[in-house]
Amino acid sequence: MDRRTFMRIGSVSLCGLPALTTASLARPFGVAPDTKPAWLVEIIKANDEQIGRVRAYRVKESGDPAFGGIKDGEDIPNAQSTGDFVRRCACAISCPESSFYRSKELLNETALAMQYLLKIQHSDGTIDLPSTNFHSTPDTGFLVKRLTTAYTLLNRSGAPGLETVLPNLKTFLQRAGEALTVGGIHTPNHRWVVSAALTKLNALWPDKRYVNRIEQWLGEHIDMDEDGQYNERSTLIYSPLTDRLLITIARGMNKPELLEFVRRNLAMTFYYIHPNGEVVSEASGRQDKAGIGTLEGYYYPARYMALRDQNGELAALCRQIEKTVLLKGVYFLDYYLEDSAFWKELPPSKPLPTHYVKPFPHSGLVRIRRGNWDSTILKANPVWMTFSKGEAVLQGIRLSASFFGKGQFQTAKIEQQDNSWVLTQSLVGPYYQPVAKNEIDPEGDWEKMPHAKRKQTEIQRYEAKVTIRETSSGMEAQIAITGTDNVPVSLELIFRPGGTLAGVTKHPTRANAHLLSGDSGSYTVGKDTLTFGPGKALHKGVVLRGALPPMDAPTVYLTGFTPFEHTIRLS
Repeated sequence: MDRRTFMRIGSVSLCGLPALTTASLARPFGVAPDTKPAWLVEIIKANDEQIGRVRAYRVKESGDPAFGGIKDGEDIPNAQSTGDFVRRCACAISCPESSFYRSKELLNETALAMQYLLKIQHSDGTIDLPSTNFHSTPDTGFLVKRLTTAYTLLNRSGAPGLETVLPNLKTFLQRAGEALTVGGIHTPNHRWVVSAALTKLNALWPDKRYVNRIEQWLGEHIDMDEDGQYNERSTLIYSPLTDRLLITIARGMNKPELLEFVRRNLAMTFYYIHPNGEVVSEASGRQDKAGIGTLEGYYYPARYMALRDQNGELAALCRQIEKTVLLKGVYFLDYYLEDSAFWKELPPSKPLPTHYVKPFPHSGLVRIRRGNWDSTILKANPVWMTFSKGEAVLQGIRLSASFFGKGQFQTAKIEQQDNSWVLTQSLVGPYYQPVAKNEIDPEGDWEKMPHAKRKQTEIQRYEAKVTIRETSSGMEAQIAITGTDNVPVSLELIFRPGGTLAGVTKHPTRANAHLLSGDSGSYTVGKDTLTFGPGKALHKGVVLRGALPPMDAPTVYLTGFTPFEHTIRLS
């Protein structure tokens, strides 16, 4: 698996900041427990099971150029899979609770993996991410920030035979450090990846160049908006990652002020949790956009800050994660093992918010939750509303009209009017008159014609307005489209696969498509039923020209023509 695959598997109240010393940053939770808590032992056992599966991807033939390395699911040996194997093995070899504790066999496999990593490391210290990046400083940083902890865990274990691993691991890390002090980045979070990796290197082998580079990246300031969200708005991957990175830098560089950004992001995240424990991801600007994911990536920052600040809400979030998705956090085991003070008992829980209306204007969404149901309103997104009731999930509502091939509705802003949220879109569809004679290209080349100078006539207009309100049992969206008459309209209700639809009629020609003409329909998953209606089915043209293609999911359509007025209710 590559880095992104591992991250997907891994993984969606503000307090005052006390004064800190370097010593308190190194061990901020008070006296550490003598033994590992039950939740941590469970994760150690889960890591053992995963090592057994990952071993199947080892390159075992000594004559193979990739001998000792780990292949991904596409049979490509790579640094990411191999480095992650080393990390997993370090966790297991260093834990008495593991079936691989001080295992000679696993240590030998770790040694071979390190030989492969050294072999494929470039002379400049970088490694490749075969799926996209080559001679990549950021992807080198992703490995270094975890393999430094692996080095510490292995060194701490006292396992016989460490001399076959640690020198090569040290060489790999220090060569990588040369790249991290000068190499460039691609994305906002890469700055903090590199800085966290250099922080970990500096703790092992202090170097002024590491510190200078960290300070240079931090000089660009942390990319957080007033909502408490980072620039990429990646709630399943890069927001929790950035929280972890900033904690690492804050601890290692004695910069407690960085923890305020972690606090703010976690405080925002309270309002991004669906009733079923999943994380709102529709506003993400990265590859996790509209992905399905849970909270395991937030466990380390939430527990760290809960212990540090004695924050009851964060403690409640940790306990929720422990009860629901604990073992999905096995990918972060090295974070949990590094400092035994992290194992200390959490403070008493305080209730998490479950009844609220919370706008996040910088992220372009509004969150509404009432216990077991919730809804998200979105701007700059063809999916402008979602609704869920327990496990029954309406993963998106979309609206389109066959208006000159550009009638896919999406709003540029969300405007609050009293207790309503208003979304709008205005379009024009002009026709064009001939170009002036003296402006005509002599060869008649259409691309060279001055089209911007053509006079527009017979201009058609399209005005769409969606007014969203909360009702006593859910939400409603009042849709009004005016302008040019007789334009076909299609409204999509897109459900997450796995449930049962009722009260709808199967479309005669399209898979996964249904029409709603009656008063109401329903979608049931287990014990949870989501109802919707009333319906409208004036035609069967559900996928209109210029609209996005249908999703591969059960979809119910409401259809009509302009002028179009209809209110859909969800409960």
